[in-house]
Amino acid sequence: MISVAAALEALFELTPRSAAETVSLREAAGRVLAQDVVATRDQPPFPASAMDGYATAEGESGTVLRVVGEAAAGHRFARALFAGEAVRIFTGAPVPDGADRVVIQEDVERDGDEIRITETSPPGSHIRPSGTDFLAGARLTAPRRLSPSDIALLASMNVAAPVVARKPRVAIIATGDELVSPGEMPGTDQIIASNTYGLAALFEAEGAEVRLLPIARDTRAALGAVLDLVGDADLVITVGGASVGDHDLVAAVSGEAGLERAFYKVAMRPGKPLMAGRLGAAMMIGLPGNPVSAMVCGHVFVAPVLRAMQGLPAAPAPRITLPISEAIEANGPREHYMRAKISADGVRVLERQDSSLLSVLSQADALVIRPPHDPARNAGSEVDVLHIG
Repeated sequence: MISVAAALEALFELTPRSAAETVSLREAAGRVLAQDVVATRDQPPFPASAMDGYATAEGESGTVLRVVGEAAAGHRFARALFAGEAVRIFTGAPVPDGADRVVIQEDVERDGDEIRITETSPPGSHIRPSGTDFLAGARLTAPRRLSPSDIALLASMNVAAPVVARKPRVAIIATGDELVSPGEMPGTDQIIASNTYGLAALFEAEGAEVRLLPIARDTRAALGAVLDLVGDADLVITVGGASVGDHDLVAAVSGEAGLERAFYKVAMRPGKPLMAGRLGAAMMIGLPGNPVSAMVCGHVFVAPVLRAMQGLPAAPAPRITLPISEAIEANGPREHYMRAKISADGVRVLERQDSSLLSVLSQADALVIRPPHDPARNAGSEVDVLHIG
């Protein structure tokens, strides 16, 4: 049995890197940038008005100016301004040559083709200089997961087709005679397969392309047949069957299929019967079958692997430190990931921690991480927290 840190290190050594591909900007949100992008122009590309008003080189209160034209967004005034002149200008319009300020319309009285300035406007007022946002040659550096704000920035940089990491292809296999798919009628001794659907949602949120393979029944032939369907998956996830019972066949059957096992069992709770290795060209992770155990291992192990596959740093899931709002008992010999709820008072460990209780996991938005043999903690003690909300 190895530590969580050692298991993560072994997983990162197994992790393949996704190839790069070029996608349209509309397809790029949430993808991981694989190649730096470079701005092709300044933004704004010209001095632009930040307000509606009048562009001029004179701004003293009481000054009277002749309005000689108009500038709107996309339509500049064609010539330079001379002394005593002003141009009616609107937000986003290029500031004419010869003007060094915009007097806002609230600070002007207009009479026909003349205006009188009522409040002094100093040079530079309400003008966005050329290149205020960024200059040609500015870079957005890879790797980074592209947020909606990043997409807007790429568009303004005139980048129509960024190079991103290909989505990792993940095949998920649930195992067990007791399972049926949601919507089916379970037999007297059966339950609904839930793990695979929760894991698929988690992995897709991390940028993966997920396929749910048929449920593998508890025979070598059935599991072998489903393993034959993984195709071009980069990562194969099995759920259940990784323990040591008579019906836990994943280790044996995957071994017969060529699995080069890296480790088996991790000193954590929930999630002890975790297995990983390489199956042909694919990476394989065998998750425990208890629903909470599978989801916790998804957050702790698989999500960081998927991020590393896409070129992001190979690092554990980020943690924060919060005070506990209620006292907790001492921890045992394994690292414990306790379902918890964050509030204004800190974080509260939920009362029931059984690894079969999905209703409790649904209430939780965090995991409180207890080191092995962590002593009892009083309210207000600080603990490491992994956010899962």
